Amino acid sequence: MNSTQWLIFIIIVQVIHFAGTWKLYVKAGRKSWEAAVPVYNAIVLMQIIKRPKWWVILLFIPIINLLMFPVIWVETIRSFGQNKTWQTWAVILSLGFYIYVVNYTMDVTYIEDRSLKPRTGVGEWVSSIVFAVVAATFVHTYFIQPYVIPTGSLERTLRVGDFLFVSKFHYGARVPMTTVAAPMVHDTLPLVKTRSYLNKPQLPYMRLPGFEQPEKNDIVVFSWPADTVRQFFVKEKGVKKPIDKKSNYVKRCVGTPGDSLEIKDGIVFINGKELQLSDRARVMYDHIVYANNGVSTRILNKETGVGASDYMRKYIAANINQTQYQQLTPFLVNVNQRGDGKIELYTRETGIPTEAIRALGLSLTEETPRQRQVNLTLAMAEELRKNPAVDSVVVALEKAGVAGGNIFPQSSIYSWNNDNLGPIYIPEEGKSVKLTPETLPLYKKIIRDYEGNAVAVKGNQVFVNDEAVDSYTFKMDYYWMMGDNRDHSEDSRTWGYVPANHIVGKPVFIWMSLDNFPDGIRFNEKIRWDRVFTTVNGDGEPTSYFKYFLIALAGWFVFDFFRKKKKQKA
Repeated sequence: MNSTQWLIFIIIVQVIHFAGTWKLYVKAGRKSWEAAVPVYNAIVLMQIIKRPKWWVILLFIPIINLLMFPVIWVETIRSFGQNKTWQTWAVILSLGFYIYVVNYTMDVTYIEDRSLKPRTGVGEWVSSIVFAVVAATFVHTYFIQPYVIPTGSLERTLRVGDFLFVSKFHYGARVPMTTVAAPMVHDTLPLVKTRSYLNKPQLPYMRLPGFEQPEKNDIVVFSWPADTVRQFFVKEKGVKKPIDKKSNYVKRCVGTPGDSLEIKDGIVFINGKELQLSDRARVMYDHIVYANNGVSTRILNKETGVGASDYMRKYIAANINQTQYQQLTPFLVNVNQRGDGKIELYTRETGIPTEAIRALGLSLTEETPRQRQVNLTLAMAEELRKNPAVDSVVVALEKAGVAGGNIFPQSSIYSWNNDNLGPIYIPEEGKSVKLTPETLPLYKKIIRDYEGNAVAVKGNQVFVNDEAVDSYTFKMDYYWMMGDNRDHSEDSRTWGYVPANHIVGKPVFIWMSLDNFPDGIRFNEKIRWDRVFTTVNGDGEPTSYFKYFLIALAGWFVFDFFRKKKKQKA
């Protein structure tokens, strides 16, 4: 909605409010015109219903106001004696229009000394729940948001199963653009799996003041620019989402507005210099491990080896029946029957548990190939090279000049891949770039989708909003985000720049970490205690503050116990 549409909308809301309440204002001893003045009418209404004036602020905070409106409607009719349960439901289900019935058809009396205390235990419980939801929604929307790492794009810096608190105030909280949405959920309602919001009306992009901007090396949560997915892992036609309802991603910021970025052999260079990553960054690359006597899983797995990931294991079975196969299905990624009748069972690095093999009475032999492709940090690769059973460990890189699959800007003009890309300019607000048919693919999505212009090429001339141009000035800052798990991360190398209005917040704290989270939350989850209550940012190895939290909590209980005991004696 543009400013004119919003002005019309606000006027309509004020007219509706005035038409439905002016008589009630008069019966409360106020003037009828007071119901017609924007903002002032809300202040007067708070006085009529005996609620604090600061509640008016809540009526103008997106999402919070959706929770407050029903409260105000109920408080309004109760101020005029409408206390029955059916009357409460009538005003809520009619979206407040039951007030019209009270205003025009009932001879009600204003109750000046109305008690604000709920009359029943249920009423008190409902009141507490409502304001708990309001408070939680306010904190969730404008201060701190819980988030869980669902995929391995930042392994091993942030682990799958890390539960984070994401700060909204570091970069300044983004005011919700979607004004009608369910609180405390993102784009989908739980259980029913339907959309949790209405596309209209939409507020323009606004951000509260923060005390820093995203910088290189920051881990950042942002709205996925390319998101058209209604539900992940469900094949269906894409949907157009509002910015604040796009799926949240978390990556490392490696390029900021105004930078020239280039990736050479997997290494990021900014303005011609290698980007120096934080000492907490655990960058991973696919490596080719070779051993003449075979690369055993023993030297790769996390129990007995370096803890490599993203490699395949192959088991050979002489025979297998249908029941056994069905029991093994959760562990398998592929099955193949060889010419000699034997069955090849392929799994990820976790393999098939020994307990499952024994329970099914299977006789399996694991193949140990001479060469494996595995995912390692540079430190893990160095450790593996020291193993006398290993002959070589080499980073697996795509060659420069060879086009990769689905690489930004998805144009045949640019033969880029995940390991060799650029140089590329990261747009800065107010700065201009030359536009030609050759450079347009780099900036077309920005000009068309993020900054709302029509773009076309006619011959050798670029047209923006039907006007021939040879340059373009950006209206917004942009960032380049990448996962530390370089070869297993879909990031800016696939979908390009991240606009400033897509920035959500900065992860600051890990409050829980579960080791086998991808398999679903179970009571036997293995907790990574060394990651619980650790900070995301900072220098050096993360330190867990969990024991200090437990000490403080125990101290509080002891203090509270003696305080209550002392009070009882008094």
